[in-house]
Amino acid sequence: NVRNPGKPLQDLLLDDIVLTHSLFLPTEQFLHQLHQQYPFCTCGGTTNPREAMHRKRAVLVILLHFLETYKGILQEEEKAGKVIKDLYLLIMKDSSLYHQLEDEILKLHQLVETVELKVTEESHPPSKQVKPLFRHFRRIDSCLQTRVAFRGSDEIFCRVYMPDHSYVTIRSRLSASVQDILASVTEKLQYSDEQPTREEALILVAVASSGEKSVLQPNEECVFTTLGINSHLFACTKESFPSLVPLPEEIQVSPGDTEIHRVEAEDVANHLTAFHWELFRCVHELEFVDYVFHGERGRRETANLELLLQRCSEVQHWVATEVLLCESLGKRAHLLKKFIKVAAVCKQNQDMLTFYAVVIGLNNAPVSRLRLTWEKLPGKFKNLFRKFENLTDPCRNHKSYREVLSRMKPPIIPFVPLILKDLTFLHEASKTLVDGLVNVEKLHSVAEKVRTIRKCRSRPLCLEMESSPQQLQTKAYVRQFQVIDNQNLLFELSHKLESNSQ
Repeated sequence: NVRNPGKPLQDLLLDDIVLTHSLFLPTEQFLHQLHQQYPFCTCGGTTNPREAMHRKRAVLVILLHFLETYKGILQEEEKAGKVIKDLYLLIMKDSSLYHQLEDEILKLHQLVETVELKVTEESHPPSKQVKPLFRHFRRIDSCLQTRVAFRGSDEIFCRVYMPDHSYVTIRSRLSASVQDILASVTEKLQYSDEQPTREEALILVAVASSGEKSVLQPNEECVFTTLGINSHLFACTKESFPSLVPLPEEIQVSPGDTEIHRVEAEDVANHLTAFHWELFRCVHELEFVDYVFHGERGRRETANLELLLQRCSEVQHWVATEVLLCESLGKRAHLLKKFIKVAAVCKQNQDMLTFYAVVIGLNNAPVSRLRLTWEKLPGKFKNLFRKFENLTDPCRNHKSYREVLSRMKPPIIPFVPLILKDLTFLHEASKTLVDGLVNVEKLHSVAEKVRTIRKCRSRPLCLEMESSPQQLQTKAYVRQFQVIDNQNLLFELSHKLESNSQ
């Protein structure tokens, strides 16, 4: 029924369908429907050439919009890619018969080239360079590189630990299943002189810094990006599972100032915004749909979104860690002041993700209980922080934040967890299918929420920052935080600093 592309209502409906079709029809089936409709327009559907041309144009318009939306992730959709190739070849055969479709066919050809769908002879894919996850940087040149989107076929290096804290390093696809990871670990252990031969099957366990353990199922995929900040993968037998303990904390409490004491608040805030913009840009808008609706989608391709959420949590714990590792009362109060300044600059940058993370970090109980530290904070900053607390207050469905956000113009980095909360509400509040029919209102509401993400990124971020050695050092610092995420340990540090505070 897409007969009049370019008209607002038709374009909106088309965008709704392309963004949300996977909730009721898998992408491969959706494309099969288009593939079947295209020849049907001529063979069995109508004998009127004009009507056939209109129908073919409708199929083309839908396909073009689909490719525009999915072009960043189609390389991972092998089966869908094959259907697109077949449909593309079918359309190209018709190109000489329907001159009226020349513009659409030319655009289709350009898009197919853009998304790198090979429609000629098959060739071996080039060998992929191993990408570092941002929490796994080992060299400063890696963390200074501009972030690019992760795809399931990308390869990474990962350490998998044994119960005695020895480890093997494996090279794996990001989307590898637990079964595949264990196969790689087993193969490595076979060639290790230090590891005894194991006859009992191994299980894969995620162990958090708090000691919490989670056994991963063999068919689970994409587990690398679902780990907590300081969680690690362990391979062990069922017998040795109870003896698993987390790795020692990587951060040691030592005298002397950390990097945060030596840098300006504005520089830190700007580098945080720049990095988080890179991470936010890497998240494909459809990852938001996959993340919330994975039960209906049947799969989760959300690595970039999960990394962004991890980063948000990491910033919260970074704030708490830096404050609680500072033994001097005066310097701690100065740190509170600096973090409030960081939050203020991030808000000015329209980076609400970092703004929220910093405020939440300062409100973390081990930090907020430091009465003596907060009392030394100047009144001006106490009042400013109260305003920030009011802005992040979840009362009346985050009314204050939503009002501020509505007045902002792109580029914006929104508080992503709230978008996911809104999508979850839309998902749980109404059914996708009602009496066997698609709930169009629900799909439209979901698509509208996804379009807000698109709007936030509709203009580039432009921050003026120097490229001096000092700025590069600050850039490296904010991109590779070392944090304590064990709440019990944070409370221990807090009580050592101020034992009688409430």
